[in-house]
Amino acid sequence: MAGPQPVAGRAAPGTRRRASHSLEAVIAEAVRLLDEAGEPALTFRALAGRLGGGVASIYWYVASKDELLDRASDHVLAEVLTATERFTGGDDPIADLRAIAVTFFDAIVVRPWLAAYFMRDTELQPNALRLYERLGEQVMELDLTPRQRFHAVSAVLGFVVGTAADLGQQPPQEVVDGLIGREAYLARFADQWRRLDPAEFPFVHHVVDEFAGHDDADQFRAGLDLLLAGLRLQAGG
Repeated sequence: MAGPQPVAGRAAPGTRRRASHSLEAVIAEAVRLLDEAGEPALTFRALAGRLGGGVASIYWYVASKDELLDRASDHVLAEVLTATERFTGGDDPIADLRAIAVTFFDAIVVRPWLAAYFMRDTELQPNALRLYERLGEQVMELDLTPRQRFHAVSAVLGFVVGTAADLGQQPPQEVVDGLIGREAYLARFADQWRRLDPAEFPFVHHVVDEFAGHDDADQFRAGLDLLLAGLRLQAGG
């Protein structure tokens, strides 16, 4: 005579039941947590609470927080790849390179956590490697050596990631709290610069009005254009 059978939908005694959510759901919810409050807010306990279930259920899908962060980064980079598909095969590869770089920059500015985990583990982050490849394929259209092409892509990525991470930092608390606006905050520092000795700080006095009214995105694009102008000259353009 057969013994009692497990109830449908319930694990047999002594066996571990697999969580009902999927890897995609885990990663998508991790990205939402990161977007809301940054890397410190992403814990397995917080993630399990959002998805429903215990902390152990997350371990069905990722082995560690580092893996979770790498996969979350790769998830976001899939969107960047989709957005940059049209910036390939144009008449001017440097213009395509610029468009890809600007799109990537915009993605990091709104998600500053992304900068710290970009291309950290290319096995877990195939989309990071594909983005690197996409940038490199534009440079391959230029009359450069392999070393020059490697340095060119490294320089563009370094400028994009570094600048975007800097601009994406948490604003000063008084700005966050609405006690002072961005323009007034910059004006405060501009006034400090103006009080400096012009004989000791001639450049600071020369650019202080530009600093007081600058736009971060314009500043990034200007720097990128300087970098790419140098690349064009190196390629004989």
